Amino acid sequence: MLPRFPAVTRCLSLATLLAAGPAAALELPLPPPGEDVVGQVQVIKAKYEDTFADIGTANDLGYLEMIAANPGVDPWLPGAGTEIILPTRFVLPPGPREGIVINLAEYRLYYFPKGENVVHTFPLGIGREGWGSPIANTKITAKTPNPTWTPPASIRAEHAADGDILPAVVPAGPDNPLGPFKFTLGVPGYLIHGSNKKFGIGMRTSHGCFRMFNNNVLQLSTMVPVGTSVRIINEPYKFGVSGGKVYLEAHTPLNEQGDPSVVDKHTAVINALLKREELANSLRMNWDMVRDVVAAEDGMPVEIAVPIEQAGAAPMVSSIPPELQ
Repeated sequence: MLPRFPAVTRCLSLATLLAAGPAAALELPLPPPGEDVVGQVQVIKAKYEDTFADIGTANDLGYLEMIAANPGVDPWLPGAGTEIILPTRFVLPPGPREGIVINLAEYRLYYFPKGENVVHTFPLGIGREGWGSPIANTKITAKTPNPTWTPPASIRAEHAADGDILPAVVPAGPDNPLGPFKFTLGVPGYLIHGSNKKFGIGMRTSHGCFRMFNNNVLQLSTMVPVGTSVRIINEPYKFGVSGGKVYLEAHTPLNEQGDPSVVDKHTAVINALLKREELANSLRMNWDMVRDVVAAEDGMPVEIAVPIEQAGAAPMVSSIPPELQ
């Protein structure tokens, strides 16, 4: 069984964690060129009435990432005084740092405003079983405050089968499932929008669209212009450099339909590393740590390698254990 702090105690001291204050809104300064890690893990103490949904809403965190970072803690009644890890440290997603990047595997959106040296990141609800969210390169084609909702025939039929008859058009207001704002994407039928339900952000709960907390979508609406690029990826294993060290952040893999995947996780993590050619041939890997991080899937960056010049070892590729090749 993994320890209570499966990844955090390996990358940060407990003293550092406990010194952290309450989480601020997740607007984070970008790291220097060549580096990839932003933010800091934080720890708070739960109040008696707290739930993971409440804590997540207050700290821009989704439900599943709270559970992953806090194994063994009751998400509905953590208990007064229980230490709760806030997984607010991230390896930035691979690829260009521009526009909006959505990573399905971590239920999270990143926005890189043009001309600013910051990144904004927010939790998302994504498509549930049978309604997978797309992987695509697209853009924001429209912005609509106080949207109405015209449910597609397929969704009306699904609700009707459960005895819930939806109207042809749902007006703007508190009962509208699109919340107070929507962004239309260039992929037909898909939106980024708010929600009339607080629960479900950071989970697989939608019909393929991307749900946000209402305060988050309203904040995003003031920053993101029409025409902004949107890159939707599915990367459960993110490698990044910080302070000359290499980190791995692991999430539960999802398949092309957005369902938890049964892929060979070790092969998948090796393939993800090999995509980073500048890292793959210049590292000494701690393969025991890699196995632990992949097994934990707690969504927090953990140090897993050092450069060869620091370690005096052979290149990483020739060091892959046979069982992982």
